Amino acid sequence: MEPIKNTTAQKKNLTKPKTNRTLLLGAAFLMATSAIGPGFLMQTTVYTQSLAASFGFVILISVILDIFAQTNVWRIIAVSEKRGQEIANMVLPGLGYVLAALIVMGGLAFNIGNIAGAGLGLNAMTGISPTTGAAISAVIAVLIFVVKEAGKAMDRFTQIAGFFMICLMIYVAWTTSPPVGEAVVKTFVPDKIDIIAIVTLVGGSVGGYITFAGGHRLLDAGVKGVNSLPQVTKSSVMGILITTVMRVALFLAVLGVVSKGLQINPDNPAASVFQLAAGDIGYKIFGVVMWAAAITSVVGAAYTSVSFIRTFSEKINNKANWIIIGFIAVSTICFLLIGQPVKVLLIVGAINGLILPIALGTLLIAAYKKNIVGDYKHPLWLTISGVFVVVIMALMGVYTLMKQLPALF
Repeated sequence: MEPIKNTTAQKKNLTKPKTNRTLLLGAAFLMATSAIGPGFLMQTTVYTQSLAASFGFVILISVILDIFAQTNVWRIIAVSEKRGQEIANMVLPGLGYVLAALIVMGGLAFNIGNIAGAGLGLNAMTGISPTTGAAISAVIAVLIFVVKEAGKAMDRFTQIAGFFMICLMIYVAWTTSPPVGEAVVKTFVPDKIDIIAIVTLVGGSVGGYITFAGGHRLLDAGVKGVNSLPQVTKSSVMGILITTVMRVALFLAVLGVVSKGLQINPDNPAASVFQLAAGDIGYKIFGVVMWAAAITSVVGAAYTSVSFIRTFSEKINNKANWIIIGFIAVSTICFLLIGQPVKVLLIVGAINGLILPIALGTLLIAAYKKNIVGDYKHPLWLTISGVFVVVIMALMGVYTLMKQLPALF
């Protein structure tokens, strides 16, 4: 099949795209719940312990950087009507394959951790073993992609799980009676600033496969072209805000515990916060939140990772759902056989910090190539903000990689 010419693409853009609220929410929740995984819960807990109310500043800055990054990426994907790897190959032949390899490698490694988190969540809820819980969770994730309309099933599942998880988190935050006034003040006038924490939060919210999760979902659903940009932008910002609500609720819950002088268990800090906040019921709630966070991340990681290889072959594209199922199965088998490979996760985590600047930088170049975006004019403020994110994340990503790799050997 010959590639679509610019003239055809421009004609397509004149047709008003048919979108609905459920579809836009589905993409937003896919991105958000992909970001809200087991690592998200642990990162937020640990950083709130060390920074206290000043962690609010870290959240504020990371949200601004997240919005800059996601708005750029989603818009360029929509206008070009191509996935990230296709755009990268058009910018520099072969770059798309490199980007796809990084995304798939990172997605697979982190999915092992997500499967482990799902198992721990069911263990906290029901008392069954983590391995049994992981296997049950994997089956549930697989069933989503077995149904005829897997995309709609995925959208609905992430929305329900995400909404339920946020409601529970807000309840736990309320039970700890956090010093909200102090948190608001320190969000704008922090006692200390932790750059590494900011980079970690940005990487965890919009790094790796998460960068493309919602954009690729909208593209698969037919939301594309210049006329779709208002909906695309709205959905991207919505995804960041959903993630932020969860982050703030968890931050306030931990802050409430810390402000009372209660001792958080370093072996399982997130679970400890829930238990200190609401006793045994709190621990059960932790299990529900952990499971929901992990299982939605399993779905998001598998879907987005496979979306990066489906354009390389028509056979792969036609069997995408079965490959997604295989991706989940391999992740589960790895966990069941060897457990959570900590060293692999740490190495990939360091590499993952470099995916965002590479991906965003590539798409920003693409935004100025007519053979990719036609006559579309990318807003200057988005370009400037995007370049800022690329430079900051590249510098800090290299720094993190240099710090982490020697410690693993």
